[in-house]
Amino acid sequence: MMVVIMVGLVMRRSGVSLRAEPVGSVPVQTVRVARAAFPKGCLAMRVRDTVGPVFTDAQFVGLFPSRGKPGLSPAVLTLVVVLQFVEGLSDRQAAHAVAARIDWKYALGLELTDTGFDYTVLSEFRARLLAGDAGQRVLDAVLGAARAAGLLKTAGRARTDSTHVLAAIREVNRLELVGETLRAALNAVAVVAPDWLAEHADPEWFDRYAHRVESYRLPTSTDKRAVWTARVGADGIRLAGMVFTDGAPAGLAELPEVEVLRRVWLQEFQYTDGVVVLRDPKDRPPAGIRLVSPYDLDARTGGKRALLWDGYKVHLTETCEPDAPHLITHVATTTATVTDYEMTALIHTGLADRGLLPDTHLVDTGYVTADNLVTAVAAHRVELLGPVMPDTAWQTVAGQGFAATDFTIDWDTHRVRCPRGHTSVRWSSEHNSHGTPIIKVRFAPGDCRPCPSRELCTRANSQGRNLSLHPRPRHEALHQARALRQAPDWQQRYEHRAGVEGTISQGTRGFGLRDARYRGLAKTGLQHQLTAAGLNLVRMDAWLSGVPLARTRTSRFAALNPAA
Repeated sequence: MMVVIMVGLVMRRSGVSLRAEPVGSVPVQTVRVARAAFPKGCLAMRVRDTVGPVFTDAQFVGLFPSRGKPGLSPAVLTLVVVLQFVEGLSDRQAAHAVAARIDWKYALGLELTDTGFDYTVLSEFRARLLAGDAGQRVLDAVLGAARAAGLLKTAGRARTDSTHVLAAIREVNRLELVGETLRAALNAVAVVAPDWLAEHADPEWFDRYAHRVESYRLPTSTDKRAVWTARVGADGIRLAGMVFTDGAPAGLAELPEVEVLRRVWLQEFQYTDGVVVLRDPKDRPPAGIRLVSPYDLDARTGGKRALLWDGYKVHLTETCEPDAPHLITHVATTTATVTDYEMTALIHTGLADRGLLPDTHLVDTGYVTADNLVTAVAAHRVELLGPVMPDTAWQTVAGQGFAATDFTIDWDTHRVRCPRGHTSVRWSSEHNSHGTPIIKVRFAPGDCRPCPSRELCTRANSQGRNLSLHPRPRHEALHQARALRQAPDWQQRYEHRAGVEGTISQGTRGFGLRDARYRGLAKTGLQHQLTAAGLNLVRMDAWLSGVPLARTRTSRFAALNPAA
């Protein structure tokens, strides 16, 4: 189950083709020296010995043309980039490891005399993975090798959680954003038409935008900052007008940086009494479409409790059976404003397409909605197990009075009977502010006003009791989930979800999961797929080597707590 991959040729920037290599063995001299240097083995060598060739050229056929000079084997390059993420190496360091490290030569099936390749090959290969949307192939290949080795068990339980990802940009305030956006546009125009810009630029621009715009360079007083901001706004409008004039060099108006300038100016500025001023914060576009940097147009501002960040969010789904390693089976990278509940159905679809659906999916409250509970069972026969949002009606919170569960619903006749026997007089299907279908139920004021239990039912002065219900499937699924949470064994079943937080911790501390290496959603998504592939290799090696799972970290002081 081992592969000899010839890598004497260096991949050119264009015109390379794919020539699949035959299956063989690791060169004898490489085996002898590697065994002498690592008598107990190491991760790269053990993966090769126990799992075999994780990647093959055939998995990446579509990424290369059929004609042209042969390039490096994609199987080699894929293993290199995965090992690169395992060890947190730069492209230069990874290329050096291929040329110099015996364990990597063993894993790659190289001769000891193989000199490797130029480090730029790795960025070019990642560009091919990105262009071919092939990051998923890398993760699937690792999972396929795990399945062949009997290490992947998808039936049973899986768990999912998300965490924030910081974009590879500088966090800026509004003034820095507009200043940097204009500076980026000026630099782009300076590349295309330097003489024209030097002739038409305002002399003050060189003092204002020659260096990076930072808060400590800006005026300190509020009034002076307002003046500075108005000047930047006017300068941006002037530059935009210049590049769109008939005398401007061709192509300036189509520059991406000029388009970003236009978008940011619409987002941040408005005309007030003939003066360009910043918009009121409440008058800006919503966070889902609001740019936070001129250098990463996909990054958005996300929030979770007290945490605010500029960047993305990553969702990790992993198996969690006790008799197999916990392997990541699905990775989804989104902008920071996408909610967890929006991802539940997409995660299930992604797992179903690759035959990796679990029987029970353990998630936190963010992924559980009435709609997701119904869809998980109806579309995929998956039990979505997690705490649902509690009923926030004052009767439920106070623990007294008539809550919605105390009413009897006749779904066929569209009638609801209250605990005192009165029947509703109105049943209407509507949509709430989020577009979710709901049912509005009303009782007659004439029945509710004289009712002796009125204080336990409604606080309305003159109106009758109103109820908001989900459509029947969602209503019943939601109430069933709330009832199941009170079952004696619910917490015991759900406690396995906590382990996914350890996965996020391992990904963060060992693989830089929360720090984007690249700019843009697509590149960051590829980073996370490669990270998941590397993390799976580490976990497979730990399982085969008998390394136990790490215990939850507890501080020295917390350990002194008698209750702990």
